[in-house]
Amino acid sequence: MPRFHRILLKLSGEVLAGNAGFGIDYVAVRGISEQVAKVAKSGVEIAMVVGGGNIFRGIQAETQGYDRAQADAMGMLATVINALALQDALENMGVPTRVQTAVEMRQLAEPFIRRRAIRHLEKGRVVIFAAGTGSPYFSTDTAAALRAAEIDAECLLKGTKVDGIYDKDPEKDENARFLPSITYLDAISQQLKVMDAAAFSLCMENRIPIVVFNILEPGNLEKLLLGEGQIGTIVSAKGSGD
Repeated sequence: MPRFHRILLKLSGEVLAGNAGFGIDYVAVRGISEQVAKVAKSGVEIAMVVGGGNIFRGIQAETQGYDRAQADAMGMLATVINALALQDALENMGVPTRVQTAVEMRQLAEPFIRRRAIRHLEKGRVVIFAAGTGSPYFSTDTAAALRAAEIDAECLLKGTKVDGIYDKDPEKDENARFLPSITYLDAISQQLKVMDAAAFSLCMENRIPIVVFNILEPGNLEKLLLGEGQIGTIVSAKGSGD
């Protein structure tokens, strides 16, 4: 029996790049979609938010001379490309899917309408939220926390390339220590880079637990939802789930 009835799954754009490190890797997209499809078919209502860092990252582009607001707009469009790729893969697996964007583009996707998104979820459709919040200066992590609150998600799952949260960057420091659980306040005060402070704060205010886990490990999403062993790091008010 799944631990949650309705979840929001946040994917960084980087996980869609696979081993290439840039662009969209079909094998990576298919592998992630297979996990989502299996969980969706078990009855869990799934909404998704996807980043665009595999194609364009606004905050980095600013350092190269781009206007920040313009760069963020370009990054929002990158998330739409990723959302359409995920939609195609999921529907090829027989999972009905809707893409909703915070920036209107009716020929490609629905505009974000909260009540319509919830209705799609109730009908068993996977809903992919694209274009972040629709405003510059907000990350897709913040968009994920916002959408999770709006649709009354029971948990925000962040799928990454690492097993969870460490006290240091595990790719740079071999002595980095894995944290099985941590509080929202500790995550903010320690400036852990896995999500930004605004996203942590939104989840804290709305009592939405966060689980950071490795989505590239086959079967991890299902194991997490079924409570099979220690999968990822739990971020909550108590640091061990509420």
